[in-house]
Amino acid sequence: MYEFNFAPVFASFDQLLLGAWLTIRLSCAAMMLGLIVSVVCAWGKTSGPALIRFVINAYIEIIRNTPFLVQIFFIFFGLPSLGLRLSPNSAALLALVVNFGAYGTEIIRAGIESIQKGQLEAGTALGLSKLQIFRYIIMKPALRTVYPSLTSQFIYLMLTSSVVSVISADDLAAAGNDLQSATFASFEVYIVITLMYLVLSIGFSAIFSAIERTAFKYPLSR
Repeated sequence: MYEFNFAPVFASFDQLLLGAWLTIRLSCAAMMLGLIVSVVCAWGKTSGPALIRFVINAYIEIIRNTPFLVQIFFIFFGLPSLGLRLSPNSAALLALVVNFGAYGTEIIRAGIESIQKGQLEAGTALGLSKLQIFRYIIMKPALRTVYPSLTSQFIYLMLTSSVVSVISADDLAAAGNDLQSATFASFEVYIVITLMYLVLSIGFSAIFSAIERTAFKYPLSR
């Protein structure tokens, strides 16, 4: 019979907490930067010239049809061949931003295309520029429509960030691997890590639900 021994795990629990804190920071930074990339690319895909749309579509297809592990290997091991050497944490952040940006672009594009043409025509009639129409008429209703999908994508991004441990980024998964190597309590370590990821996911879901109730509580129509 297997005897559980969590004492070595909880003796070094601060190491896991540091890893969890980096996971949170990495995920939040990737989401904020990736959201900027998503908005810019979605605007370019819906309103830009043909060349810009082609480049954005190529970026989306490449990212969505290749494994994240390959993407992070390309950034961390491939870019140094071109003279761009990044630290593990910086490479992990860049890979997460690039990945989130591709998926976020399609999510936000769907929200933009859900806006009724009559609203856009009203903005044009008022003399608003394309940028002003995008900012004042399109973005907030579009974000309200796609907010649940964006938050789900963030949760997925946070869980996917565990892959960055393969390049020695100091996230929760890497901290768990180090602790497992030191204590040989594999089962106990990964039980605790699983529960920590579960708590993070549930916690962020609750935060996002509270934000949705506060920021998007206005009615769609009178």
